[in-house]
Amino acid sequence: MLTRLSFLTSDAKQLKAAKTVLEHVAELLNAKFSIKLWDGSVIPMGSEVTPGLAISIKGPGVIGALLRRPTPDNLLRQYATGNIEFHGGDLMEFGAAIRVDKSRSRLKQIRKSLLFRNALPFLVAPAEKPETKHAYAGDAIGRGHVARDNKDYIQFHYDLGNEFYQLFLDPEMQYSCGYFTDWGNSLEQAQRDKLEMICRKLRLQPGEKMLDIGCGWGGLICHAAKNYGVKAHGVTLSQTQFDFTTEKVRRLGLEGQVTVELRDYATLDGTYDKISSIGMYEHVGIANYPTYFGKIYSLLRDRGVLLNHGITRRAKHNKRRFAQMRPEHRLIAKYIFPGGELDHIGHTCESLEACRFEVHDVENWREHYAQTTRFWCQRLEARKDEAIAMVGPERYRLWLAYLAGVSFTFNDGALRIFQVVASKHSAKGRAELPPTREDLYRRAG
Repeated sequence: MLTRLSFLTSDAKQLKAAKTVLEHVAELLNAKFSIKLWDGSVIPMGSEVTPGLAISIKGPGVIGALLRRPTPDNLLRQYATGNIEFHGGDLMEFGAAIRVDKSRSRLKQIRKSLLFRNALPFLVAPAEKPETKHAYAGDAIGRGHVARDNKDYIQFHYDLGNEFYQLFLDPEMQYSCGYFTDWGNSLEQAQRDKLEMICRKLRLQPGEKMLDIGCGWGGLICHAAKNYGVKAHGVTLSQTQFDFTTEKVRRLGLEGQVTVELRDYATLDGTYDKISSIGMYEHVGIANYPTYFGKIYSLLRDRGVLLNHGITRRAKHNKRRFAQMRPEHRLIAKYIFPGGELDHIGHTCESLEACRFEVHDVENWREHYAQTTRFWCQRLEARKDEAIAMVGPERYRLWLAYLAGVSFTFNDGALRIFQVVASKHSAKGRAELPPTREDLYRRAG
């Protein structure tokens, strides 16, 4: 028996089995990349591969681990710990090369008997079981009322350090979807245009009081104060964001117009003319929407305007199916941003109306976010050495995979992102908004 197992698990047997399966898959897939095995041999996965574009596998134990547990989490951990590596192109290029047209239907044609026969040398051999060091230690899902440590969630994600985010964000440190008035625009231009569009949608006027919930690194409140003459206040739960914004306000000489607090939005008081929430509500939890939108309603004057900007997913035929969390969403919660929960836009608008808001405008920015995250992924990868020096190779790879995956998911349409403009409607009568959207698209100057 031991002799038989030794023969099956010999390096020569494993290499032969891997090559047999890969060559069969290559005939069906006809992709643009190659696979580099642990002995240095290279198997083209198509008839016209891109030179140098290759995925390397560290050892036979990687294949064994994936065969035993073929889950997205296991695949991500193999990549994050360096057992699977990409060569000759950035991760966006690999994503495009792997996701060839009709690849799923082609792979269904794999001969099951060939696959099973050649899987045996790996299934009876020891498997690579990589352990990641950078997963969220608590309840990464955090669904339901009350039992959510929002500050802990936020700090896990944002307090990697401002220097890390500066590697791939624009100079204004905008960590939300850009707005591309032309698909050829740079990330910097798209983020400036985003700030401008938000201010226009809020219809900001000089002297108004504006609140930005989850203000990030202060880009919006500073832009609004400088260009629209408002008195802007921002709140964040991230210490690093608070410190950066405080210094930015001082540097720009905006102390008389802009203030920022390290504070939970739920503890705020006072009255504001306009409120923005950019990339915030998807981290509140759907069960907490009545409290969230109710609090914003209490902070607005009558006819005050809210702009709510956030990621959503498609509605399903029934609530039970919609409540099921997809594996990729669990990975994001576990490794990147714990506590996130995505609604569909219909329920978001319903929740706003249930809290007595009047919904005026709903705009889908899905393709804009696909482009934004593509830029972020490529910019981070271009500064690989600096990123690894800051956060280590494992966390760098986790972030790269996250940004690439998000870009492709938005491009495909599984995720969406919407800006919703609503106003407080506590008394009967007209809203304080223009009769058309013409003002949103006027030329500057």
